[in-house]
Amino acid sequence: MARITRRQLTNLLGALGVVATLGGLGYGLPAIDRSLPSGRAVRTDEPYLIGAGVTVVPPPGAVLDVTGTRPGETEGTVLFRLGAVRYAIAVRPFDGDLEAAAARLRKRIVDATGYQVTGAQLAVSTAGGLAGLQGGYTAPGRGGRYAVFVADGLTIEVTVSGDDLDLGRTLPAIEAGTRTLRRDGAPR
Repeated sequence: MARITRRQLTNLLGALGVVATLGGLGYGLPAIDRSLPSGRAVRTDEPYLIGAGVTVVPPPGAVLDVTGTRPGETEGTVLFRLGAVRYAIAVRPFDGDLEAAAARLRKRIVDATGYQVTGAQLAVSTAGGLAGLQGGYTAPGRGGRYAVFVADGLTIEVTVSGDDLDLGRTLPAIEAGTRTLRRDGAPR
């Protein structure tokens, strides 16, 4: 019968310690993450920096959803929730005009299964002077609106979705928030 040496026992204990640590990280951290709320209060009386120098004043009642928010120097996304309504803004580098940006956003919308663009596309502008295009879309059990702006080599895409009742109640506040979008000339 083989005899276990002190060195082998030390190695075995070390290996078990590593396995226990990895197991704790693999199961413990996701459990902690799931226990933390994804919604964070956000001030609705001052601009929120999305990324690349683009800001928006969130509408009253908006909650920041950290699972869909990624600020950055050259691009960024923010996801607000107003009850069951999803209000997302994405800022990305873009080398094209407004028509091309709108066509790209509409394509992404219709490429999602069950989504389709509805109605005419209309001109829209922000209080800060950004000119854009807006329209609507539908999905099974949901309605939505989109707007797109192009400024200083960036595209700013706004998508809003929710069931018709919730969307109808929150859309005026969301549209007022969207009108506060500005590009403040931060370095790219």
